[in-house]
Amino acid sequence: MIITIHRGINQIGGCITEIASASGTKILIDLGHNLPDGDKRDNDPLDKAENLDPILDGVDAIFYTHSHGDHVGFEAHVAEKGIRQYIGVMAKEIMIFQREHMARVADLKDQSEESLNAIRKFETYNANEPISVGVKRDITVRPYKISHSASDAYMFFVDCDGQRVLHTGDFRTHGYLGNRLEWVLDAYIHNVDILITEGTMISRTNEQMRTEKKLMEEAVEIMKQYDNVFVLCGSQDADRLASLNIASYRMHRPLVMDSYQMRIVRCFEKYLGKYSYYHYGQKMDYYNETNNVYNHMNNGGITMLVRATDTFKDIISKMKSMMNPERTCLIYSMFKGYIDEKSKCKIQSIYDFVYGGPWQVRLLHTSGHASREALEMVCRRVHPRLAIIPIHREAESDFRSLDNSHELKNKVTTESTSIQGIDIIIK
Repeated sequence: MIITIHRGINQIGGCITEIASASGTKILIDLGHNLPDGDKRDNDPLDKAENLDPILDGVDAIFYTHSHGDHVGFEAHVAEKGIRQYIGVMAKEIMIFQREHMARVADLKDQSEESLNAIRKFETYNANEPISVGVKRDITVRPYKISHSASDAYMFFVDCDGQRVLHTGDFRTHGYLGNRLEWVLDAYIHNVDILITEGTMISRTNEQMRTEKKLMEEAVEIMKQYDNVFVLCGSQDADRLASLNIASYRMHRPLVMDSYQMRIVRCFEKYLGKYSYYHYGQKMDYYNETNNVYNHMNNGGITMLVRATDTFKDIISKMKSMMNPERTCLIYSMFKGYIDEKSKCKIQSIYDFVYGGPWQVRLLHTSGHASREALEMVCRRVHPRLAIIPIHREAESDFRSLDNSHELKNKVTTESTSIQGIDIIIK
């Protein structure tokens, strides 16, 4: 077996992992774009579709852990090669909604339609149902559902040439379903030879790791201080939307969203359960006067989901006359680096939206990624026989700094090596 880390050993996002059998069967796990980070994306040859052909050569299938853009993004180019692409059932549906919405924007129309056609041809997987790949069926991938800020995220347990690899994908334990991870590891993940795990939070020692339940309680306290609350958060984050829905319900306020967001919310209800955290109640569209959004603004207030787009700037402008800036707030519930003046990840359009509106700004977020404690737990419970390969991490992070045994620390592998017949290639 050969494991190749094409990208991700020293950066967050854009990870590409290749697993190949001795007979030549080959799969990729994730194939997405770099995250915004200065000019890194522009200067990265692997962020251009035409430069991916050497990696795609001979690939039998690509398995996507989830639908974030740093994990999926070259699906149209891959489809041209006739390579099979797999993703979770709900993730596929949400991606179709997203591309259909993007295709309505003139500048994105052609690109989005090509992507949409490819996504519609995606094959899907389900938790704990194995998929075998290759002429000899010598690579088997078994997905297991995990908690992440993109709903319908999975880790993969891969069997290749009699060796077992666990690829965690992006995960966390402080979401509503996070406590399932320990149970899944104990029940299904045994005799692992190689652990490939994310390490996003290793170097972010000062970042507060709220549970989603704690975030929900803090959202209630914020809503007590303001008549109307606007929220900028990830459209695909079912946990965050559930937290905001619960908080709004406790404050007897409607949760208002546009038709695109509502399609995603109804998708959550369809797959995650009508009687779970993910039941969002009655639809209310801001542009539909029959829904009395303006009446609610004057009588008890609203919680409204927004996005940093020109469309929402126009809508906020129309609502401005009804807002008291001292009694109106925007909850920013995304990665802080996007609005940090000193961050290489700053996105000007998001910064301008957040700080250019008629509101007070409150930051309320928790990461979609594993805390140091969660990473330690996974390493200990999995206890791989041969190696731990940390990916999706900042270059200066040190996975050996985790509070693990010397045995586990010595298994951390960040350079190319061969271990008991397994070649590990770090690009």
